[in-house]
This record gives sequence, C-alpha cells and structure tokens, in this order.
Amino acid sequence: MKNEPQTTTPQTTTPAAHNFQSVKDVDSHAKTRMDKVLSDLQHEMAGVRTGRASVSLLDNVKADYYGTPTPLNQLATLHVPEPTLISVQPWDVSQIGVIEKAIRAADLGLNPSNDGKVIRVPIPALTEERRKDLVKKVHHIAEDHRVALRNVRRDSNEHIKKLLKDKLISEDEDRRAHDEIQKLTDSYIAKLDQAVKTKEKEVLEIK
Repeated sequence: MKNEPQTTTPQTTTPAAHNFQSVKDVDSHAKTRMDKVLSDLQHEMAGVRTGRASVSLLDNVKADYYGTPTPLNQLATLHVPEPTLISVQPWDVSQIGVIEKAIRAADLGLNPSNDGKVIRVPIPALTEERRKDLVKKVHHIAEDHRVALRNVRRDSNEHIKKLLKDKLISEDEDRRAHDEIQKLTDSYIAKLDQAVKTKEKEVLEIK
C-alpha cells in the first residue's frame, strides 16, 4: 500500500485503462478491485503477531535461496505443535542456517534455534507495550486499505461520469449509479472495520 512500497496491490489500476459500456460493468469491476483490497488487508494483517503461534506469522518472511528471496512455505514444512511454538522443517537441510537467519532478521521479535534438522520458533508472551505497538501497526495497515477502497470509489465515479458524457446513461441513471458505488464502498469499509476489530482483539487477548 502507500507506506509499504514492497507490496504490489492490484487495486491501483488507472481508470483510463478501461472503456466501460454500462453501469453494471463499472460495478462489477469496482467489486473485483475491492475484493482484492480486502484480500490484501487479510494477508498483511496475518503477518502481525498475536500472543498465539500461527504459521501465517511467517508468511512475509523470505529466505535467500541460492540468491532468490523465497517464501518459507516453499522451502520448509511449517507446523504449530503447541500454542506458543512454530516448528520449521527445511526440505533441504543445508538451508537451515539461512532460514533461521531470515526469521531472526524479520523484525518479528522472534528468537529461533535449530537442532540441525528442525528450527524451533518459540512465540514469547507479548508485553503490554508491544501489544499497543502492534495495534498501531494494524490501524496503520487498515488506513492504507481504506484509502485504497476510496480510490476505487473515485475511479468508479469517474467511469460513471464518462458513461454520462458519452450519452450511454441518463442523468437519473448517473445519480443512481453514484449512490450504488457509495453503498458498495460503505459495505466494504464495514467489512474492513470488522476484520480490524477482530485482529485487534487477537493482539490484545492475553492467553
């Protein structure tokens, strides 16, 4: 999103790239883009720690596999054998040090160790201060995605204006279409807010 340059999100397509012939086409395109925004939100929030072990915590960690940054789930089997432990079993044991180093360097506050075959990643209890920091991070991710949803709304409204200008719809249809886009945006922002609330609860929950 805007503050995560490494994340490429599909919802930033420019409106000029499309030539819509109906309001239905605009609505369908807007919904597809908004679905992608929510999907991206879920993916980014999965990488935010909670007090419970989850393999999704390592989703954004990449190890240098022969010069190529590679997601851990393409290099190892990930398990949660107990609520406060993730185990990482590399398919190529020669890569165990590289994978352990990548987890340590991922700024997740984790301290992995290995026995030569398996990397064990204990999930330490979160301090109150760390929980507050993580909640701030969740809100930051959420705001980026709210902006993305509003950008889809803006682009869709531009498409609708073009339909009116090209005399493909009437002024009444133009007004109705703008109202529908606003309702669609509101419904997706409500879904986003609910997802954020759930994640915040997970972060603040003390096991």
